[in-house]
Amino acid sequence: MRGWGNRLLGHLRETNTLRNQIFISFTLTMILVLTFAGAFIYGEVSVLLKQSAEKHIQQTAIQANGRLDALLKGIDSLTTQVAADSYVQKLLSREVQGIRSNFNERQSLLQIANNYMAYSSGISSLELYTIGNKRLFPLDDTSLNRISGDALAAADEKKGRLAWIGIDPRSPDTVLAVRRINLLDHAYSPGGYVVVHVNRDYFKMDQSESRGDPSKGRESMLLSDAEGNPILSDMDDETASAVIAQSGSTVTVGQERMLAVRQHSGVTGWKLVLLLPVEAATEGISVLRMAIYVSIGIAAFAFLLLTLLLSTMITRPIQQLMRTMRSARFGGLKPIPAGDNRLRTMEINELNHTYNRMVDHMNELIQVVYEKELTQSRTELKALQAQINPHFLFNTLEAFYWSLEEKEESELARTILAMSGLFRYVIGSAAADDEWVTVRDEVEHTQRYLQIMKMRLIDRLSWDIDVEEELLQVPIPKLILQPLVENAILHGVESRIVPGSVKVRIHSAEPGFATVAVIDDGIGMDGETVIRLMQSLDTVAPQDSKKGAGVAMSNVQRRLKLHYPGSTDRGGGLHIESKAGSGTTVSFEITIPSGGDERG
Repeated sequence: MRGWGNRLLGHLRETNTLRNQIFISFTLTMILVLTFAGAFIYGEVSVLLKQSAEKHIQQTAIQANGRLDALLKGIDSLTTQVAADSYVQKLLSREVQGIRSNFNERQSLLQIANNYMAYSSGISSLELYTIGNKRLFPLDDTSLNRISGDALAAADEKKGRLAWIGIDPRSPDTVLAVRRINLLDHAYSPGGYVVVHVNRDYFKMDQSESRGDPSKGRESMLLSDAEGNPILSDMDDETASAVIAQSGSTVTVGQERMLAVRQHSGVTGWKLVLLLPVEAATEGISVLRMAIYVSIGIAAFAFLLLTLLLSTMITRPIQQLMRTMRSARFGGLKPIPAGDNRLRTMEINELNHTYNRMVDHMNELIQVVYEKELTQSRTELKALQAQINPHFLFNTLEAFYWSLEEKEESELARTILAMSGLFRYVIGSAAADDEWVTVRDEVEHTQRYLQIMKMRLIDRLSWDIDVEEELLQVPIPKLILQPLVENAILHGVESRIVPGSVKVRIHSAEPGFATVAVIDDGIGMDGETVIRLMQSLDTVAPQDSKKGAGVAMSNVQRRLKLHYPGSTDRGGGLHIESKAGSGTTVSFEITIPSGGDERG
C-alpha cells in the first residue's frame, strides 16, 4: 500500500509541470465563467430584447417627431413669406385705408400664391382675407365667417405667429392653419389673415406597406392635435381615439398589448404616438437562447484547445531567447544568427525570424531617415544660396529715391518711392496673418499702383478714390483691389484713344456689409460678353488667359468665395455691369465685423 502511494506521488510529481498547471487552471476558470455567463444571459436576455425594442421605437419616435416639426416649420416659413410679401402688405394697407382692390390687383395675387405654394407639395389651398372679413384671394366675396371664431381668436392670440387649428370641419381631409398679417408700415397693426389648408397626407412619416399590420410585427403611428383629435393614423379614428385616451408605456389595441412611445411637437403641441406589439419586441427569445448556448459550447471547446496551445508555447525556454536579444543592446541592432543550435524549437525560431525582420526594417528606416535629413539639409542650403533678400531690393530703391531727390527729380523720386512701397506691401511680410489688411492699407497700395501707372500713361489716365471714413479700419483680403484696378486700366483706359479714368468707390451697403466698386469709362462690353466672362471666372486656367488678366480676376473670385462663404446666398463674389461704349463696373461685397469678430 505504501509502495502504491509512493508510485502515485511520483506520477503526480511528473505531471506537475507548468504546462499542466496552466491548462488545468485556465480550464476550471473558463468552466466557472461560462456557467455563470450562461445562467445570467438566460435570465436577462428577454429583458434586454424588450429594452432594445423600446429604445428602437423611442429613437424612431424622436426622428418622426423631428421630421414632423420640420414639416410644420416649412409651412410656418411659407406663411411668413406670404405675410411679409410687399405686394400683399400694399393691398392690405390700402384696404385698411378704405381703398378697395380692383379685379386686376386681386388677380395678381394668383401668381404670388402659386409661387409660394410651389415650394410645398402639402398645401391644398391658400386664402387671403382683409381685417374686415373681405376675401381678397381667391377671387370671390366669401367672408371670414366660413372660419370659426375660435380659429380667428387663436390667430389673434398668436399676434402674427401661425396658429394651427386642427382638422378643417368643412374639409376633413385637410388641416387648417391661420396667421394674422401685421402691417409693417402701420406699426404692426392687424391688416388681415392668411389661411392655409394642408393635406393630412402631408404629415405621413412612413410609406411602408407593413406599418400598422400587427401580424407583421411592425410599429403603428398616429398623430393627434392638442385636443386629442386624430389627424393621421394607421388605424380607424375610433381606435385611434381610444389609444390616445390611454396612458402608460403599454396600451391595449383590440385584444393586443402594445408598447407605446409618445412625443410632443414643440411647434404645435400635437402628440405623436408610436406603437409596437409586445410579442414583436420579445419574439425569437428561445431561438436566441439556443444560439447563446451553442455559442458558449463552441467557445468553451475552442478555449480548451487554445489553452492547451498557449500552455505549450509559454513553457518553452524563452529565457534563452531573451538573453540573446539583450545582447543586442551592447552591439547595436544586429540580427540573431540563424545557425545558433540553441534556438532550434519552432517557437524560438519564429521569434528569432520576427526579431531579425524587425532589426532589418529598423536599420532600413534609420538609413532612409538619414538620407532624407541629408537631402533636406542640402536643399535648404541651396534655397538659402538662391534666395534674394527683400531688404536688399528695398534698400536699393530707397537709395535711388534719395539720389533722385538730390538731383531734384521729384516726380521720378515719388514714383520710385511708390514702387518701393508697392514691393514692400506685396513681398515685405510672409507671416500667416498677412492675408488680411485694413481697407486703408489696401487703398494706399492701390494709390501707389495708380501713381506708377500715371507715370507710364501720363495724361491718358486720371483716377479718383472715394472711401467712407468709417470703413478705413474694416478688414479686407490683401491684394484684392489692385488686380481689379489693373484690369480696368488694361481693358478700359488703354483700349481708348482718348484719355480715360478709373474710379474706386467703397461705401456702406446694407447693415453689416460694404460695397467695393471699380469703375472705368472704357469701351465696355455687350451682355453676351459679360455672361461669358462671368462663366469663365470659375474655370479660367493660367494658360487660357492673356497678360494674366483672366488669372487675376479668377484669383479674386476664388478668394472672395473663400473668405466670404456666408455671402454666397447673397450672390457673393464679383459682379460685373457693363454696356458697350459706356464703361464697366466691377464690384463685390465685404462684411463689416461686429465688435471683436474677425474674418479669415
